[in-house]
Amino acid sequence: MPGGPGVGTTQGFPAYGGDQGDGGPVTEAFPAYGGGPAGPTGGPGFGTGPVGGPAGAAAFDEAPQWPGPDLDGPVPTPVPAPAPAASRPAAAQPKATGKAAGKPAKKGRSKLVLLGGGVIALIGVAYGAGLLLNHSDVPKGTTVLGVDISGSRDEAVSKLQTAFGTRAAAPIQLSVGGKPVELKPEKAGLTLDAQTTVRNAAGSDYNPITVIGSLLGNERVADPVMPTDEEKLQVALQELAGTSGTATEGTIKFDTGKAVAVPGTPGTTLDVDASVQLVAKTFKDQVATGKAAVAELPTTAKAPAIGQAELDRAMKEFAEPAMSANATVKVGAKSIAFGARSLPKILSMQPVDGRLIEKFDLEALKATYGNTFDGILITRGTGEKTAVTPQDIAGALGKALRGKTTAERTVVVDTNPN
Repeated sequence: MPGGPGVGTTQGFPAYGGDQGDGGPVTEAFPAYGGGPAGPTGGPGFGTGPVGGPAGAAAFDEAPQWPGPDLDGPVPTPVPAPAPAASRPAAAQPKATGKAAGKPAKKGRSKLVLLGGGVIALIGVAYGAGLLLNHSDVPKGTTVLGVDISGSRDEAVSKLQTAFGTRAAAPIQLSVGGKPVELKPEKAGLTLDAQTTVRNAAGSDYNPITVIGSLLGNERVADPVMPTDEEKLQVALQELAGTSGTATEGTIKFDTGKAVAVPGTPGTTLDVDASVQLVAKTFKDQVATGKAAVAELPTTAKAPAIGQAELDRAMKEFAEPAMSANATVKVGAKSIAFGARSLPKILSMQPVDGRLIEKFDLEALKATYGNTFDGILITRGTGEKTAVTPQDIAGALGKALRGKTTAERTVVVDTNPN
């Protein structure tokens, strides 16, 4: 029976018609392969229909064909599959992050690298050139108080002495209580040590900034060495204090034929301890500038160290006997007498630790005896024989001046004490 819609049909497919007793669908797994066009019972697009359709008769004349390979024919020789090629490890690539990921390097960066390399090379060349030019003892551009002293050590010392020698030897201008006074640097232990200054400034400086700077005219400043002998300076200031200020010290003066006691008076005098550093600074300023301002030295109140009691003792024990008569000194066969006219020129008193002690002016003494003892030799403790000196005469005269008799006032200098 022809199948109606929904009867004996598979869902979604039309029923097969014809003379077939069974109107159901074809139950074969695959549709038959044939050469005829699709019959009406095959439905649209289904190729050759099954048995029972108008085109089905032609389908029985030929055996259905398997669409796959021929299984009944000879088995083809299997061809082995090529072995897979060994994979090469991929080179590790740096991971790019941010905006730079996947973007080529900028040309500007390589230019900066080249520029930096060029600058470093230029600095290296300049540094080498600076070392080559700075092979001298005192590097190029080294100055002391603004004066270039570069060169050998001897040249540097000579330049220092030429520039500052006169300044370092000039008297220092000072003032004590409004009274102008002078002090010689050499006597006060103040000097410019050129040798030490050059020694400190000498030696190669390998600092790149200094070496390259020397090529550009930069200065390498060295400090002058100006040591202070404070002990020697204090002695010089103490002598200066004795002649400056308003205080006067008790002393004894020798006049023609007599000794006169002069009492001291209180007042002000130079403050030695407070003046040491000020004088040293004034000297350094004088060397540096050529002319320093006059330094006003501090003063302090002072009472006379030599009182009336010491004046009386010194007059009795030395001053009065010294001027009482002539004193004679003999050396070998020659002698000379010192009396009322010559003694005031060579004799004075000075305070030492609160006592008055006689002092001889050796230059005036030598001028007084002149060539009296020429040709006479004295054997010294070392065995050496030398000429008579002012110290020999002063030692003998000091003993003669204390004598009271003529014999005591005549002293012989032994020419051969051994």
